[in-house]
Amino acid sequence: MVIDMQTFYDVQQLLKKFGLIIYFKDELNTIEMMNQELKDLHRSGLISNEEFMQARLILNQRKMGKL
Repeated sequence: MVIDMQTFYDVQQLLKKFGLIIYFKDELNTIEMMNQELKDLHRSGLISNEEFMQARLILNQRKMGKL
């Protein structure tokens, strides 16, 4: 199932489908943990390459905006 992701919220919703709700006071820590969970989901074959790459792109863009 491929999800059309465009926003940080969309990535959060993808993770939520797997029971993952990630929040830290520091948003950069939140982004880093979300990236780690995405890697694990992808490695386990639970999300497609396209979902993984799109989600990582969105998170990296968000991270660059915070630096």
